[in-house]
Amino acid sequence: MKLVLLSGGSGKRLWPLSNNQRSKQFIKAFKNEDEELESMVQRVWKQLADANLQKDSFIATGEGQRSLLRNQLDIEDDKIITEPSRRDTFPAIVLAASYLYSKIGASREEIMIIQPVDPFVDVAFFEKIKELDSLIRETNTSLGLVGIKPTLPSEKYGYIVPESTKSNRVKKFQEKPKREVAEKLINNGAVWNAGVFGLKIGTLVDYLEDFGFPVEYDELVKSYEKLPKNSFDYEFSEKQKSISFIQYDGYWKDLGTWNTLTEEVGDKVIGNTSVLIDSQNTHIINETDYPIAVIGVKDLVIAAGAEGIFVSTKEASPRVKEVPEHFFETIHYVEEDWGTRKKLYNTEKAHASCYEVIDNKSLEIELKDNQKLSRLSGEGIIAYRGNKVTITGINELIFVIVTEEIRE
Repeated sequence: MKLVLLSGGSGKRLWPLSNNQRSKQFIKAFKNEDEELESMVQRVWKQLADANLQKDSFIATGEGQRSLLRNQLDIEDDKIITEPSRRDTFPAIVLAASYLYSKIGASREEIMIIQPVDPFVDVAFFEKIKELDSLIRETNTSLGLVGIKPTLPSEKYGYIVPESTKSNRVKKFQEKPKREVAEKLINNGAVWNAGVFGLKIGTLVDYLEDFGFPVEYDELVKSYEKLPKNSFDYEFSEKQKSISFIQYDGYWKDLGTWNTLTEEVGDKVIGNTSVLIDSQNTHIINETDYPIAVIGVKDLVIAAGAEGIFVSTKEASPRVKEVPEHFFETIHYVEEDWGTRKKLYNTEKAHASCYEVIDNKSLEIELKDNQKLSRLSGEGIIAYRGNKVTITGINELIFVIVTEEIRE
């Protein structure tokens, strides 16, 4: 059995701490057992180790997140499946099947399980998904799913509707129904759709062969733009005539918005020199160097980062997607495998970016004639070869590059 975690997202729902390079799963907002902040992807990766699944787990992502994954996880290069462009879940999953088959050597009969990279669950959830392997083989269905036992008739989730209340065969799917409809569905045995799919790798290899696509990963990458740009649900799942599911009764939550995320964050204040005074049910998540003081408010989320500042009631926070599009187009904060880069300022005369380099990691920069590098703090090796500079961190090295605007 192979597990593929889908890591994508446009970075809008948790703006301004997320952007097009750093999606929600990379935001460090949770405390681990050592009281250190960790991200959703770090949390899940450790849970996979606890469930003895990490060795057979892979992450499918875009090239822009590859270095970020290596920054946050102890992961081998061959565990990262790179998509050449963002084209929805169906092409991403087909490409992953090609990778497992042609690069890793998985057989057509091996079960492939696909799920989002960032579910907020207990380790028991990953123990449960192992059952998809036997479910698919014993029922001889083309697709196996995981359904979550509903705790309320939510309008936020899609539903898996069984043939009967005691059946694990899927009759149909219902996408985000109204509350009254959801209540009826639950009474008839429907469960939330966790977005977890299980199927034989050969099923998708057969698809590639049937439609004239190359099976070998490197060749399929070249034809990636020709694959249907659709969700896996629409392009594949809804067309299957034989689907079964297993039900998970434990804790499961999608932390896709600020209000759901703050429900699981232990500390009311995360980040630098911020304070809450006489405030109720309010969270501050501050990634800037500026202090934030909040007095006498309730039910707010305040998030501040390199991309901007967001203030909203928790109830209205999912409406962040209504913010003007140009707010989401900037990328002022970037994580790479060597460390982080943050834009400090941008004026008509010059702009500056601050680099923090992880100890024993290196990066190479080609300086232009109008750029100057200055060390701010820490220790490291800065070696010049013409315009090329190789920087190696030793003791929390921080430096800045200032670029003067050239005027005609």
